Amino acid sequence: MSFTTDWRRPVLLAAAAYNLLWGAWVVLFPSHVFTLTGMVQPLYPMIWQSVGMIVGVYGIGYAIAALDPDGHWPIVLVGFLGKVFGPIGFVYHFALGHFPAAFWWVTLFNDLIWIVPFYFILRSAYRRSRLN
Repeated sequence: MSFTTDWRRPVLLAAAAYNLLWGAWVVLFPSHVFTLTGMVQPLYPMIWQSVGMIVGVYGIGYAIAALDPDGHWPIVLVGFLGKVFGPIGFVYHFALGHFPAAFWWVTLFNDLIWIVPFYFILRSAYRRSRLN
C-alpha cells in the first residue's frame, strides 16, 4: 500500500515526532514540566530525564513502525499498552492527591490522544494478517 493511502503511517510518524520532541524536552529541561504544573521539583531529576529518554526511544520505534505498520505491530502494541496503563496509574495517583489537576495535560497529550489511533492500527494489522 502506498504511503499516501495508508493513514497509519502519518499517524505513526506524528507519534514519532511528538515522542522525540517531548523526550528531548524532558531530557534537556527536566524541571520545566514540574514548573508548568506547579509540582515540587524532583529530588533526582535524572530519573525524570530517564523517562524522557524512554519516551524518545519510543519515538524511534514509532518511526520504524511507520515503515511497515503490519510487520511492526508489536512496537505499536507496546506503545498502546503504555498509553492505556499510564493514564490508569495517573488516575489512581491523582485520586490519592499525588498529582495536581494541571498534570492532566501531560496525560492527555502523551497518552489519551493516541489510544484510539493505536487501537485502530493494531486492529488493521490483525485484520490484514487474517487475510494472508
